Amino acid sequence: MSTAAAFVAPTIDWAYLVPVIVVLGAGVLGVLVEAFVPDRHRRAVQVVLALGALVGALATIVLLWDDVQELNGIQVLGGSLVIDPFGLALQGIVVVLALLATLVIADRTSTGQDAFAPTAAAVPGSAYEDLARRRGLEQTEVFPLVLFAVGGMMIFPATGDLLTMFVALEVLSLPLYVLTALARRRRLLSQEASFKYFLLGAFASAIFIFGVALVYGFAGSVRLAEVRAALLNGGGLDGMTGLVLLGLVMVLAGLLFKIGAAPFHSWTPDVYQGAPTPITGFMAACTKAAAFGALVRVLYLIGSALPPDLQEKLVVALWVVAILTMVVGSVIGVIQTDMKRLLAYSSIAHAGFLLVALVGFGELSGFGVRAVVFYLLAYGLATVGAFAVVTLVRERSPQPQAAVESPVLAAVGSGGTAGSAAGGAGPAAGGAGGLPAPDSGAILGEATHLTEWAGLGKRSPWLAGAFALFLLSMAGIPLTAGFIAKFTAFGAAVAVGAWPLALIGVLASAVSVFFYVRIIVLMFFTPSPSSVAGGAEQESPENADGGPAATSAVAALATRVTVVRSEGFTTVAIVICVTGVVLLGVLPSSVLDLALEAAKFRP
Repeated sequence: MSTAAAFVAPTIDWAYLVPVIVVLGAGVLGVLVEAFVPDRHRRAVQVVLALGALVGALATIVLLWDDVQELNGIQVLGGSLVIDPFGLALQGIVVVLALLATLVIADRTSTGQDAFAPTAAAVPGSAYEDLARRRGLEQTEVFPLVLFAVGGMMIFPATGDLLTMFVALEVLSLPLYVLTALARRRRLLSQEASFKYFLLGAFASAIFIFGVALVYGFAGSVRLAEVRAALLNGGGLDGMTGLVLLGLVMVLAGLLFKIGAAPFHSWTPDVYQGAPTPITGFMAACTKAAAFGALVRVLYLIGSALPPDLQEKLVVALWVVAILTMVVGSVIGVIQTDMKRLLAYSSIAHAGFLLVALVGFGELSGFGVRAVVFYLLAYGLATVGAFAVVTLVRERSPQPQAAVESPVLAAVGSGGTAGSAAGGAGPAAGGAGGLPAPDSGAILGEATHLTEWAGLGKRSPWLAGAFALFLLSMAGIPLTAGFIAKFTAFGAAVAVGAWPLALIGVLASAVSVFFYVRIIVLMFFTPSPSSVAGGAEQESPENADGGPAATSAVAALATRVTVVRSEGFTTVAIVICVTGVVLLGVLPSSVLDLALEAAKFRP
C-alpha cells in the first residue's frame, strides 16, 4: 500500500498580484453593486468604483516597478504568471489606456444619455425597448464588464504558460463580445457586429487551444520556459520538432486575430463600426496592447528557440503577415467613407507596422521590444483620443423631437443619414466650440460619414485641432508620438537586416497619410454645409444652381451635424491624450529609456 505524498502548500507572492486583484476585485464588487445598490445611485457608484480601481492598479504598478526591475522578474503562482519589467510595463500601458477609455465610457452628453442601450435584452425596435428608453433606464453593467476585460488584458502579457494565456484570452474576450452589442443607436448593426466578433473569436480560440495541444505533444509541458528548454536541449519526441512549429503557428494565429492582422482582420471593420464608439476606442487601444504583449512573449521565448531552419520559416511567415497587414490596412483604408471603418483599417495598418519591429525576434535584441512598448503607448493615446472626439460629433434631425423617436429607426438606422437616429434622444443639446445651440430637432448618433465633418475646423476649432493632432500622430508626422513610434519600429527592423520590410512599411505609411490628410482637409479647408447654404441664400433663385429646392436641401444638410456638450469626462480624456501625444513626440527619451528597461525580460 503506497503512502500518499504530503501536500505542500504553494507560496504565493501576493504583492505582485495586487494590480490584477484590484481590477478583478472591483469587477466583482461591481456585480454586487448591480444587485444591491438602488437605481438612482448605481451609476455614480459604478463610475467611482471603476475609476478608483484603475487608478489604484496604476499606483501599485508604479510602486512595484523598482522591485521588479531589480529582480528582473519573479514567477508567481508556480510560474503561471511571470511579473517581469516587460509584463509590468504592458500592464501599466493597458491600465493607463483603460482609464482614459473609461472616462469616455462614463460620459454623458447634454442630452443626458450615454452610448449604451437602455436595456440590452430588448428586441431592437420593440415597444419594450421604446418604453425602457423613455423611462431613462441605464445599462450600468458596462463598468464591471470593462473591469473584467481589463483584468484579462493585464494577465495576458504576463502569462508564463499557454493554458493561463488561453484563460486570459477568454476573460478579456467574453466581456468585449457583450459590450459590442450594447450600442444605443444602430442596434441591429451593433448586434450583428457582436455576433460576428463572437463567432470568429470562437474559431480563433479553438485554433489557439489546438496549437497549445500540439506544443504540449512535443514538449510535455505548456510552460513557456519548459518548452523553450526542450527546444534548446533537443528534448521532446524524436522527429517531432516540426510539431512544435505547427503548434506555434496555430497559437500565433489566435494572437494575430486579436491584434487584427491580415488575413485574420475581417472582423475589425464591422466590429469597430457596430460597437458603441467608446467601446471601440477601448477595444482598439487596450486589446492591441495586451495581445501584442502576449505575442512578444511567445515569439521571444519559443520562436527564438526553434532550430535555425524552422526559425527561418517562421520569420518568412511573419514577413508575409506583416506585409499583407500593412497593404490591406493602408490601401483599403483609402476608399473608406465611414469614419469608424476608416479608423478600423488604420488600426489594421498599425498592427502591420508593429509586426515589422518583431521580425528580429531570433536576435533576442531589446530594440524590437522597446519599439513595440513605445508604439503601443503612442498609438493607444491617439486612438482613445480620436474615438473620444467621434463621440462628440453628432447628427441632429431637423425634424421635431417626436418625429425621430421611432424605435424602428433606432434599430435599423445606418451611418451618415438622419435615419441613423436612435430614438430616445433627449432635448436638443447646445453645440460646443462655437456651434449655435439648435433650436429644434433631436440629437442622433455619431456623424460618421466623412462628408459630415466638412467645415468642423471653423465651427469647433479646438475639437477639430485635437482630432487633427491624433491623425497626424497616426500618420507619423514629426513632432508627434507616432513619428517616434514608427521610427523606432522601422529602425528595429533595419538593425536586424530586414530593411526591405522597413521600406515597405515606409511606403505603406505614406499611402495611409492620404486618408488622414483627407480628413484634415475636410475639417479645415472644405466649406461647411452651413456656409454653402448661407451663400446660396444670398443669391436670387433664378441664379442659384438647382433653384430654391437645391438651396433648401443644402440648408437642411447644414442642420444635420452638431458638436454636443458632455459632462466633461470626455474632455478630460481628450486633453490628456493630446498632452501625451505631444510630449511623446517632443520629449520621448525618458519613455524610450523605460521601454528599453522593459525589454530586458529573461528569455
